[in-house]
Amino acid sequence: MSSGFIHGIEPSAPPSLDAHWFLFEGRELLVIEASGGGAAPARPSQVPEEAHYLGQLEGRACFAARAAASEVDGAVPMNLRAVWGPLPEALWWVAGTAVQILEWDRTHRFCGACGAPTARAPGERARRCEACRLSFYPRVSPAVICIVRRGDEALLARARAFARDFYSTLAGFVEPGETLEEALAREIREEVGLEIQNARYFGSQPWPFPHSLMVGFTAEWASGEIRADGREILDAQWFRPDALPNIPPRLSISRRLIDWWIEQARPS
Repeated sequence: MSSGFIHGIEPSAPPSLDAHWFLFEGRELLVIEASGGGAAPARPSQVPEEAHYLGQLEGRACFAARAAASEVDGAVPMNLRAVWGPLPEALWWVAGTAVQILEWDRTHRFCGACGAPTARAPGERARRCEACRLSFYPRVSPAVICIVRRGDEALLARARAFARDFYSTLAGFVEPGETLEEALAREIREEVGLEIQNARYFGSQPWPFPHSLMVGFTAEWASGEIRADGREILDAQWFRPDALPNIPPRLSISRRLIDWWIEQARPS
């Protein structure tokens, strides 16, 4: 993920056309398509009036701004999921940061407490109410995701939102007052009726759909029989490494969890 990218709030120099630019129309990145299926972020013809500094990618400043595709020669608006692969991976992850910053900025122009206008606060990633001084920071929603093992099998599920026959690891958002481990046990209990044990931290991943931080775990089955809740989860099964359904692409931490389990299951 975002190798070589260093997050930042205030640039050391004003925005210039030599920077990496991430221009969005709504939640779609403006890209220039290349022959052979590749793509690159579209570049503005002049520095946008309102730009957000994101940080540096391998020493080069990165900025986000809003723009219409009609204003940028050759630009095509594309969903971030669709541009995964055509866009270099490091740029894709910075684009994920960019869209979250732009959406936060767009949806917090007015104070949620008193309704007065807000302004960007110097020195921090915040918008501050000009009347009551309440500050608003970019939203990050923590979610847990887990691969559950039972012997040489792993639990994978098909959510209502998934395409037909697509299975992944179970995941869910953390509720106020919960630890990550409590959220993990609750989600698996609610969605498939199983109890787990030996939950271990695996890794984390920012996820810009729309503003999540995915916290990955491994765990072992403790008790229970699978009972898909029928609301969020339509089906769940135990799978062996040699008989997998369609699984997520390498873009996601869910795939990293599945790949880790497959590696663990191989004979030594």
